[in-house]
Amino acid sequence: MINRLAGMRKARGVSAIDLAAQVGVTRQAIYAIEAGTYMPNTAVALRLARVLDSSVEDLFALEEEESSAADLRSFEPLDDAVPFAPGEPIRICRVGRRAIGVAPPLFPVWLPTADGVVNDSSHAAMAGEPDHDSRLLIAGCDPALSLLARHAREAGVDLILASGNSARSLEWLRAGKIDIAGSHVNEPIAGGRAFSVVTFALWEEGFVVRRGNPKAIRNVADLANPRVRFMNREEGSGSRRLFDSLVQAAGMTPGKVKGSDTSAPGHLAAAWAVASGAADCCIAAGSAARRFGLDFVPLVAERFELVLHKRDLTRKAVQSVLEVLNRARFRKQLETIAGYDVSQAGALEKSGEAIL
Repeated sequence: MINRLAGMRKARGVSAIDLAAQVGVTRQAIYAIEAGTYMPNTAVALRLARVLDSSVEDLFALEEEESSAADLRSFEPLDDAVPFAPGEPIRICRVGRRAIGVAPPLFPVWLPTADGVVNDSSHAAMAGEPDHDSRLLIAGCDPALSLLARHAREAGVDLILASGNSARSLEWLRAGKIDIAGSHVNEPIAGGRAFSVVTFALWEEGFVVRRGNPKAIRNVADLANPRVRFMNREEGSGSRRLFDSLVQAAGMTPGKVKGSDTSAPGHLAAAWAVASGAADCCIAAGSAARRFGLDFVPLVAERFELVLHKRDLTRKAVQSVLEVLNRARFRKQLETIAGYDVSQAGALEKSGEAIL
């Protein structure tokens, strides 16, 4: 049995005592349910869901339901001249009796959804006033944040995504410029006790290489091959720090790697350099390799986290986003499309001091 009661209760900012009083059970019963040593009956499960503004399915799920494999569906490509590669994302639409598969565009081909246009450096001409109460600004580098935004929109929250590496996103959070920072760099900072940390997913970072790995890149020493062109990431990114640590551990200097002085602004940008032939390898999240149908050589397992002010845990929009993390449908999509481990998604840490 998958039990998300503790994470949901903490995400809602509800104490065990208050939850017990509202549900009509003892505090010890709440702790026993959260620990998995006591299974609630139907009435208690329904009351728990009602108090926490969720569904019973969001709180409890069978193991086989949680870990079920993705369903396989047949499709025919929209463009026969552009074959799909295993691992690539796809949208399937039924047209008449035919199931047509369409790949997302490699580059933006439509105008983005926007509130208006820039007038000068500090003013914008707006088409209307957005509902700021339902909006949250989140910055991070995880390509899968777009999946969170899609599900948050269904929950009534307009999640605005800003691209930024871990260090930059945490700087913006400390400066009060964003609501949530996405990070996979674990470093303490001043004021850490004022923040809360929620696990988004467990992921892997590694070498992204062309399909078939023609340059046989398996470790950092292989990057010193003069025939290998490497695409690096920007300073402050977790991928750049991983590269630097691997080079140092191998007793190498960055100058030994052709392309160590390059800089791609994000996991997908770095992976695109490999997909387009501009580079033979980069370090990025496994989801970036999947996006372009590339091969992936895992190096480290990491936790991607959402960091926010503790005072914001009671905001309705924040609570809705945290609830999305506990939904089985979102978890299955994150697991299937991005290839992430979702077993700890939605887990709330007691303090952000250790990771900020």
